[in-house]
Amino acid sequence: MGKKIQLIDRVKLGLAVSIAKSVTFLVRSLRLGAASVLPGSIARRIEPRLLQLLSQQVKNGVILIAGTNGKTTTALLLCTILERAGYKIAHNSTGANLENGLATALIENTSLLGALNVDYAILEVDENIVPKVLKPLQPKIIICLNLFRDQLDRYGEVDTISKKWTKVISTLPETTVVIPNADDPTLSYLGQQLNQKVLFFGLNEPEHYLESIPHAVDSIYCPRCGHSLDYQGVYLSHLGDFTCPSCGFSKSKPSLESSEWSQILVGLYNKYNTLAAATAAKELGVEEGKIRETINNFQAAFGRAEDLVIDGKKVRILLSKNPVGTNETIRVVTQSQDTTTLMVLNDRTPDGTDVSWIWDVDTEKLVERGGTLVVSGDRVYDMALRLRYSEKSIDSKINLIVEEDLKKAINIALKHTPKNETLHILPTYSAMLEVREVLTGRKIL
Repeated sequence: MGKKIQLIDRVKLGLAVSIAKSVTFLVRSLRLGAASVLPGSIARRIEPRLLQLLSQQVKNGVILIAGTNGKTTTALLLCTILERAGYKIAHNSTGANLENGLATALIENTSLLGALNVDYAILEVDENIVPKVLKPLQPKIIICLNLFRDQLDRYGEVDTISKKWTKVISTLPETTVVIPNADDPTLSYLGQQLNQKVLFFGLNEPEHYLESIPHAVDSIYCPRCGHSLDYQGVYLSHLGDFTCPSCGFSKSKPSLESSEWSQILVGLYNKYNTLAAATAAKELGVEEGKIRETINNFQAAFGRAEDLVIDGKKVRILLSKNPVGTNETIRVVTQSQDTTTLMVLNDRTPDGTDVSWIWDVDTEKLVERGGTLVVSGDRVYDMALRLRYSEKSIDSKINLIVEEDLKKAINIALKHTPKNETLHILPTYSAMLEVREVLTGRKIL
């Protein structure tokens, strides 16, 4: 942290940063995008050790946030807390969470000579590259949010990822602080194996248990011995209160009492994000009153329970990119009195090309409530078929509208939304960016 760099490294780093900044200027001047990845890619070709050389200049250390769901929201919340506490932060706010995106975020805060002057770097990291970036980044804190099935065509099963995480995290200095989700059996077990300082976060609110374990469940077996876990209750997917009747493995004790922490964001899944950020902020010495004040006035990250007003009507965008996340956004929709929903399913690289995961989503709950369901996206007919199979009879109450053209689909959904209600839009990642571009007239990436 805050280490000095050798002169020859400084020269090479300065060259890489200067060229990267020039690329950023050109891309943004020509309105070709936000330049959130390309500058980092070019800079790393010039100086392969760029991540290491920049991250070691961060005064108080790097905070790495990894997991399948919730990275962007947790990172933005923690960033907001620390900024309001007076710290200067580097943050990959666009959500570009692969190596080039991380490099670009650090370069944004670097001088032309390669000097980085920030107190903390908060970096959300794609779960699959955690083993690659831990050594160069040497994080002060690692937040492990959750592990769900997500883009199996790229990543594989959650057990494979967790084993890689455990192996590489165990090699870090004992001064590293690891903050895993106690309610995720895989991550709870990971934390119990480490020699580093471990602070768990999780829920202790049985009133929020689901009535039954959903279809989209990933890890209901003991990570220690393989026996089926006994669940007192689940909050979402396989996250809950559990014990193993065979070897005695059980949920770790969270550092914070969840019932004492309020949240302003919709959805129980955001309570986990809130608790993760609060646990990290307290560990960094931020006054609890400031943490709570920030949480109670926090605005969601783009596309994550983001609220907009379009043509006088309320619109809420709920990113839905995998079975667990979509089940939770459906729960938000079904708990409201709103009657119109737009689902947009794409199968591009950021989404994962395998869309078979939609058959693990409990769309039956969305169909049962009735109302208007508009579907669109590259795989619009796959989504429409899934919804039709969710109908229990030909006398279904839903008004299903299939529209390939996204702009037309949005307009149709808005027309079907009463003025006193909210249109809920449930898009995959690339679809979310398209939806926002249509609604706001500007791109995010």
